[in-house]
Amino acid sequence: MKKALLTLVCCGAALYGRATTPVWSTDVAPILYNHCTSCHHDGGIAPFPLMSYTQSVAQATGMQHDVTNGVMPPWPPDRNYSRFAHERVLSAAEVSTIVDWVNGGTPSGDLSLAPPAPTYATGGTLPGTPDLVIRIPTYTSTATTGDVYQCFSIPSGLLADKYITAFEAIPGNPAIVHHVLVFSDTSGECAALDAASPGPGYPNFGGVGSNNANMVGAWVPGSPPMVYPTGFGLRLPHGSDIVFQVHYPAGTAGLQDSTEVHFFFAPTTTGIRNIYIQPILNHESNINTPLNIAANTTQTYHEQQAVPFDITLLGLAPHMHLLGKNINSYSVFSGDTTKLISIPKWDFHWQGFYAFPRLIHIPGFATLHADAFYDNTTANPENPNSPPQTVTAGENTTDEMMLVYFIFTLYQAGDENIIVDSAVALNTPSLSNTYYHGQQLLAPYPNPASDQLIVKCFFDAPDNATLDLIDINGRVARQLMLGGAINKGYNTFKYSVSDIPPGNYTLRMQSSQRIMTQKVTITH
Repeated sequence: MKKALLTLVCCGAALYGRATTPVWSTDVAPILYNHCTSCHHDGGIAPFPLMSYTQSVAQATGMQHDVTNGVMPPWPPDRNYSRFAHERVLSAAEVSTIVDWVNGGTPSGDLSLAPPAPTYATGGTLPGTPDLVIRIPTYTSTATTGDVYQCFSIPSGLLADKYITAFEAIPGNPAIVHHVLVFSDTSGECAALDAASPGPGYPNFGGVGSNNANMVGAWVPGSPPMVYPTGFGLRLPHGSDIVFQVHYPAGTAGLQDSTEVHFFFAPTTTGIRNIYIQPILNHESNINTPLNIAANTTQTYHEQQAVPFDITLLGLAPHMHLLGKNINSYSVFSGDTTKLISIPKWDFHWQGFYAFPRLIHIPGFATLHADAFYDNTTANPENPNSPPQTVTAGENTTDEMMLVYFIFTLYQAGDENIIVDSAVALNTPSLSNTYYHGQQLLAPYPNPASDQLIVKCFFDAPDNATLDLIDINGRVARQLMLGGAINKGYNTFKYSVSDIPPGNYTLRMQSSQRIMTQKVTITH
């Protein structure tokens, strides 16, 4: 009888919030926590937080507009053209939930049923201790009415070559750092530019002012750390300088930043496959006609480059400036086309590196291609000149570029079977532990609990699970669920614990994929 009562309570909780109008606590909050608050939290890059019900209601109208029009979360690549790992996108159902919530009057629901709010680390998300940490000197932004791109050259201090296996840029002040590009330089040119500027650092738009500097990584809001597959690494030469380019948006003048980069190295240089990040397609060597966009005109350009040997692509990053409107890249071999990336609505403010969910083999003698469209008319709101002026290639704000950076290595048989993101490559649930993916048992509420316990979990796909309350001796004190159905998405279940002896317990949920636990204390 007691188990039957628990089942009825559980079922009632599972149905909670599934009325016609979605509620914030169980329907909207999980979407925001999973897709939005990595930027929209106190101290984040976004202009306002979305961590609470009150904060969400205040932005409800704008939120509805942005998700309906695909403005947020920012994900420029066209998913119908090609797919990438760790995509920042909302499903049609998630968009509909937010729209219906706003149209339904933004009800809160039972706030005690909301998932635990995410916490965002300020010291990096990669586990373990970095092998090398490089931090820029404390810099006070001078960006008043225009953006500032400030570069900093800092000696690495490396006495031997290393291979980067993971890379993470950490903004010192996320509220004012728009993006970070990181290069290595052995020529000393960037160090000379830094020394010649009153500083700290030196201003430079586009790159870091040296053609000899090699890109080693980048950070944009919402992007995960760069982690290469096992056995791969990017060579960082001994004695090199680490060069940052940090973008500080207009209106951040007077605010300070001390961005840093964490490098994780392979334990040995033996047997590591070297990764390269190079603009194989670029406006300097393989464009069909010089990049010269006359005032009051639109122009389309094409770049192509034959690949002399087999390579494996891990990812890529297109790059244009303010006149760019769209860009795509693909490869052609023996009449077959492999679509790589298409960005139909180029936005200079939301660009980054995109990793393929499964590595791609490009055969030798295949040809890489890129097409880009530029608008140098008054119809382009990003046009830096009013009235429009002729724009040519260069690194200044008012110049233009057409680059496609490729992350690649020399091909070995079987590379095309290496999977980076199974959720995209195989259409299976991800096992990542970020907010919220895969299968996660979240912190129960309240804790300590006296009369009622609310169990919270997130599943990427429907499954069945057994839920037990384990005492300190490892015995099952109460089986709360046996093979119960767990819906896709966020779930809550209510249980009475008023008759369970006080003490410390382990809440254990076992699904077809994994065993998950949380600590809970019961008091009366």
